Amino acid sequence: MNSHIHNRRGFLKKSALTTLAGMVGTEIVFAKNMPPHHVPLAFDEGLAGKHPDMVVLSDKPWNVETPPHLLDDAITPIERMFIRNNGLVPEEKIDPSTWTLTIKGESVKQTKTYKISDLKAKFKTYTYQLVLECGGNGRSGYVPQTSGNQWDQGAVSCAEWTGVRLKDILNDVGLKDDAVYIGYYGKDLHPSRDPSKVVISRGVPIKKAMEDETLIAWSLNGKDLPLMHGFPLRLVVGGWPASVSGKWLHTIAVRNKEHDGAKMDGHSYRVPRQAVMPGEKLAETPENFRIIESMPVKSLITFPKTGAMIDVGKSLSLRGHAWAGDLAVKDVFTSIDYGATWQKTTLQTPKNRLAWQQWAAQVQFPQKGYYEVWVRAVDSQGVSQPMVIPAWNPGGYLNNACHRIAVKVV
Repeated sequence: MNSHIHNRRGFLKKSALTTLAGMVGTEIVFAKNMPPHHVPLAFDEGLAGKHPDMVVLSDKPWNVETPPHLLDDAITPIERMFIRNNGLVPEEKIDPSTWTLTIKGESVKQTKTYKISDLKAKFKTYTYQLVLECGGNGRSGYVPQTSGNQWDQGAVSCAEWTGVRLKDILNDVGLKDDAVYIGYYGKDLHPSRDPSKVVISRGVPIKKAMEDETLIAWSLNGKDLPLMHGFPLRLVVGGWPASVSGKWLHTIAVRNKEHDGAKMDGHSYRVPRQAVMPGEKLAETPENFRIIESMPVKSLITFPKTGAMIDVGKSLSLRGHAWAGDLAVKDVFTSIDYGATWQKTTLQTPKNRLAWQQWAAQVQFPQKGYYEVWVRAVDSQGVSQPMVIPAWNPGGYLNNACHRIAVKVV
């Protein structure tokens, strides 16, 4: 991580120090004495305790990926959660005791504002394990390359979120009959630092907003939300692209039309309605592109790490996770012969709707040599992951090709 900041920036601006202070949770003493090319150790050790094997794709804004072998836990630890930011982390001092959430818009009966203490006192608290996955997870697999962060397979997590149901707040405010969509607004900064520019303001149809598992969350894995994950308040919508789970949340607008905030237009978080040729330019109109909603079925091998070596005659224990957007996973299979034959795994039920499911298998290898172990999940509607990269799209979204690891039998 050191090299990323050092090579591209040369020095740390005051704003970066403010962000760092937020991450480590205290003032950077003697910051003014820092040599011009010095990169603080907290950046190496930190990003709020980030695991050292995490992969930094960019630092302005922060985009950090988790290698699959670090996703082995049933509940993703905070330090192993991918980070996807469209803008800069808020630089103001955040005081949770004065932070407010306002519900407004064309389709509310009245505008209401709540403090976090109001939310905790007025509404029942719920905890769910929820899969958040970047719509561009797997983007690096597309040829020709598309713009955006070149995620491999690790822009996904399933952590434990605690808060109140958005539907309970919306019912308290009162919705008009014409409510069709919600849109969120957060305190993240546009990279230009122009306060009049909104970097991202996405949303979901009212039906998704009113699901039991759609939360306004203040806690992650039993602790206060870290700054990088939206402290002090975040919208969490499982099963859909993580871009609809707005961080640093201060306002939700209930709309009488599809939300038209930043990153809701063009091909942002949209895929073509019809197949296109790789590299083909397409007019960015709603006739050509549809908004990504439920994410496709997908799976990971989280143990062992790719490159494993085992002795001939020994069986190999495999495990991982599978998930399928709004749906459940019905079956998971593994293959050691490039998909010629598939072996069924043991699949657990999810902790709750929209959580991922653990799978496990034992595999035997017939002789010494190099193998690839592939994993393929099938959702509750019978749709299977493709073995190879799915149809190309201009945003590089929804690559749910089979994950694989290399194994050498010696």
